[in-house]
Amino acid sequence: MLEYQIEKSTLTLKLSGNLKDEDNENQRAAIYADAQKQKLTKICIEAEALKTWDSTLVALIYKLIKQTQGKTEIEYIRVPKHLAALINLALSVDRKPTQETPQKLPFIESVGQSTYEKWQSFKKGLNFMKENWLSFMRCIKGTAIMRKVDFLFVLEDCSYKAFGIVSLISFMVGLILAFVGAVQMQMFGVEIYVSSLVAISMTRIMGAIMAGIVMSGRTGASYAATLGTMQVNEEIDALKTMGVPVTDFLVLPRIIALMMTMPLLVMLSDFMGMLGGAMVGMFVLGFSPAEYWEYTYKALSMKNFLIGMFHGFVYGYIIAMCGCYYGIFCGRNANSVGLATTSAVVSSIVWMIVITGVLTVIFVEFGL
Repeated sequence: MLEYQIEKSTLTLKLSGNLKDEDNENQRAAIYADAQKQKLTKICIEAEALKTWDSTLVALIYKLIKQTQGKTEIEYIRVPKHLAALINLALSVDRKPTQETPQKLPFIESVGQSTYEKWQSFKKGLNFMKENWLSFMRCIKGTAIMRKVDFLFVLEDCSYKAFGIVSLISFMVGLILAFVGAVQMQMFGVEIYVSSLVAISMTRIMGAIMAGIVMSGRTGASYAATLGTMQVNEEIDALKTMGVPVTDFLVLPRIIALMMTMPLLVMLSDFMGMLGGAMVGMFVLGFSPAEYWEYTYKALSMKNFLIGMFHGFVYGYIIAMCGCYYGIFCGRNANSVGLATTSAVVSSIVWMIVITGVLTVIFVEFGL
């Protein structure tokens, strides 16, 4: 039972019997309304006959005190020790903590700190690559802790399920290349060489780049989100506690699967890009299928085809590494999962472009 009385700015609450969540709702509303009309300076709580109670009683008293901006004196008369402790705890918690302003370092110190953080991040990445290399060696020896079902699951996800989006993007890229090339070649009357332009560019590098960009946004982001969620749910910590190597169990299947499927996706990308160029050549420029195919076949080179396949193989490793790295080292909240996913996609695309430049210089030096 809940009774109250207001006299001379003093609110007296008399608590008795059983006070439950579903009881005394109208009484509580009346107490709030009457307390708002008064300038309370003291709240006296009498609980001599109180038997049972729940958290709604604490919420009632807390709200009454907050209505007076915390300037009210509280007096307990035979109040259960635990009830008084809960009320004091509720009042002692700062529900609007102040945000600390980060200290701004001088220019030289900020440059040094940034350089040190970048170096530590670089070392962590190298150590992660080393651990994955050791896992790969254990896989060759047959001692890696990796389940076949996990490997088949990620292999399925990054193989035929990606055919649709890779085909569409590559088809449109080949079509665009043919349109752009035709505009320039029409000035010299050699529109037929649009077929050679599309065939060489797609098989040499464009097919691999388009497949890599699509897979970094599709599969690399998926890796980062999946492993990041496992980090938030402490599943990765559980694996470490059980002595299971995380690189064997989680990272290695994803790297091997993507390195296996990327060359196949590059082949698909090459074909769809040439098909897109053929659509422009036949339906816009007016060439016959036999004529367009003849010039395409003359431009095809096994060297360019293998170079594109090798690029796809390397891109698969980069995408899987970036996705797994940011997923494994994700933070412990939902926002961290989003940041890890974004970082994985951006990093994989950047590193693909960097590696493409390096490989291009190497191939040119060797005359490939």
